[in-house]
Amino acid sequence: MLDDSSRTFMPVVQPPQAAGGLPAAGPDPLTKILLGLRLDGIEYGRCLLHAPWAISFAAQPTARFHFFASGDGWMRTPQSGWMELKAGDAVLLPRGTAHTLASSPEVPPVELATFDRERVADDIYLLRDGTQAGQAPSHVMFCGSMKFNLDPLHPLLTMMPEVIRAGDLAQRDPGVPLLLDAMEREASLNRIGACGILARMADVLAASIIRAWVECACSDSTGWITALRSPGVGKVLAAIHASPEQDWSVPELANIMGASRSSFAQAFKESVGESPAKYVARIRMFQARSWIAQDGMRVTTAADRLGFDSEASFSRAFKRVIGHPPSKARSAM
Repeated sequence: MLDDSSRTFMPVVQPPQAAGGLPAAGPDPLTKILLGLRLDGIEYGRCLLHAPWAISFAAQPTARFHFFASGDGWMRTPQSGWMELKAGDAVLLPRGTAHTLASSPEVPPVELATFDRERVADDIYLLRDGTQAGQAPSHVMFCGSMKFNLDPLHPLLTMMPEVIRAGDLAQRDPGVPLLLDAMEREASLNRIGACGILARMADVLAASIIRAWVECACSDSTGWITALRSPGVGKVLAAIHASPEQDWSVPELANIMGASRSSFAQAFKESVGESPAKYVARIRMFQARSWIAQDGMRVTTAADRLGFDSEASFSRAFKRVIGHPPSKARSAM
């Protein structure tokens, strides 16, 4: 896969509104965290398929996106079973869960690698199922792999369902159906440069899907997002995620919340589900793993940047949180 790190899209987060429609004093904690959330496009494929067909997609650490430009189909994951997808539907799998796409559930799946693959641009491919040229495809799909700038174990990613359907969020965000319609028109016209335009539309649509899901999830009565919405704990979480490399102390965090150490620690654990010290240690190691695995940072540099007095002490802390030493971070993600 070719990584085009210049193609980066962030969910557009509207600032909270005060009474009378005027902007509030500042963004809330959730908005602050979302403003730093990015999706980087890695690879895209336009698939021309002839029924009957079924494709198995192996699990991967990056997100997957599928858009059914024409033809109705089905999708299955080990957890959710079969779900029907109509032409114009789009789905996002934030954690790259293994799944199958098919024209019908009865068709035995084959791996994506068995399809003919033609490079259209650096990170865009045209895929065909080997049917004799000249036969119009019954289905046209546009698929993509996308990378979050967050660790796969980040609370925001682990909270997301394995599959997010754009259609389910259309009523929440009126921009989603507009983007779906635009992608369907672009795919049907088959004009020069269509794949490149579709890739950019897919990035924007994926970011919009995430934003709409977060807005829906904010109405939940429990969970990490609710903790973010808490006036006191939310400020603390936003500060931790804004500077994950900082070795936050309980007194510093209690001061941000404007509470005593004991009342802060109790409120934090009740809202988040673990102690402030454990949460800070976890987020710092997620940041370290991202530096090492995605940015190519040396282990000694990551240890020094996080303020550890030795690489050995950093490695012990890393293994305690992540489950393996930092030397294996690149191969594990």
